[in-house]
Amino acid sequence: MRRKPDASSPSSPRSSSASPKARIALVLQGGGALGAYQAGVYQAMHEHDLTPDWVVGTSIGAINAAIIAGNRREDRIPRLRAFWESVSHPDALDLHAVPDATRQLMTWATTMDTFARGVPGFFTPRPFNPFAVGLPVPPEEASFYNTEELRTTLNKYVDFDYLNDKTEGIRLTVSAVKVTCGSLVAFDSSLHMLSAEHVMASGALPPGFAPVRVDGDLYWDGGLYSNTPLEAVLSDEPRQDTLCMMVDLWHADGPEPRTYEEVQTRQKDVTFASRSQRHIDAYLKQHQLRKMARELYERMPAELRKPSDRKQLAELGADTTIHIVRLPYAGRDWNMASKDVNFSRGSIEWRWEQGYQDALRGIQVSQGCPFNVSDAGVVVHELPPVVEIATG
Repeated sequence: MRRKPDASSPSSPRSSSASPKARIALVLQGGGALGAYQAGVYQAMHEHDLTPDWVVGTSIGAINAAIIAGNRREDRIPRLRAFWESVSHPDALDLHAVPDATRQLMTWATTMDTFARGVPGFFTPRPFNPFAVGLPVPPEEASFYNTEELRTTLNKYVDFDYLNDKTEGIRLTVSAVKVTCGSLVAFDSSLHMLSAEHVMASGALPPGFAPVRVDGDLYWDGGLYSNTPLEAVLSDEPRQDTLCMMVDLWHADGPEPRTYEEVQTRQKDVTFASRSQRHIDAYLKQHQLRKMARELYERMPAELRKPSDRKQLAELGADTTIHIVRLPYAGRDWNMASKDVNFSRGSIEWRWEQGYQDALRGIQVSQGCPFNVSDAGVVVHELPPVVEIATG
């Protein structure tokens, strides 16, 4: 089920009125530099007491998620800001004070510099790289860039002792693909002791970044399999009422491409855009089957009911509802194929602010999410359009 809220509702958000029993989940896609938008989303949630109980991330979403889950409440926003400031590229000009054409040119130049020199604290080019000319190298070096500096950065901004403390904090799940079999693996802090290697593995997108070895196996970026890790929330057991804020960084829809740059842009958007609808459809089918099984059991004569049957039905869980508030990144970035490599400080700041403003509208939407017994199972809420009000 998909709902669009009334765009005329008040624009001033309040603290969420979601049921106190409802779990709050934050789902973060992969998207490189576009991930600054996710940081803005979390800031708005943080300021409105909508702290997630569970953060699920892939690639850059895994990094943001680790910083959120791996710090005490008072340190989360400062650590997020420090991370994004450390990986952003200073602009030669104030991008707010120049025409759009100049801003586009400066952004392109910054992006080319990132390709050439990497991002300090994140990734750097491999000098004299045999891999680049087709020669065999150790699997952990099979890439154009070295991400070893990211390990130091993660250990600087993430308190893994706090993250792995099961008695407090936020649950973290990051996804990665096992290189040798192509299966998607979820590393979950409720089940595993997580480290920087798990987060790095989730963001090891080939051929730019090399696979990361975890417990003897090599892993690549989870986005290769599914860039929107909503499936982790939908498949979690036992089921419970959940308010899920889902951030989409890529555009499934777009114009017909005419140039090489436009083809590359459309290819990336199609590759990494959300496939959440198929997961939602599968969840709804299971939801209806579970409900039908419970109803059929209740209709059975008492003498036919077995304790083992009741136990199995109890394990299926009661009727629950997942409300998904979808937060789409609206920036088109001049349709640049390299928008996810644009670490320009001005662009990072703009994305953060857009995420913050969109999340304010998303929080308002979340206030109208009732958690009563229903047949819905999953309800997807779209943000209302931004209403421009003339002044002066």
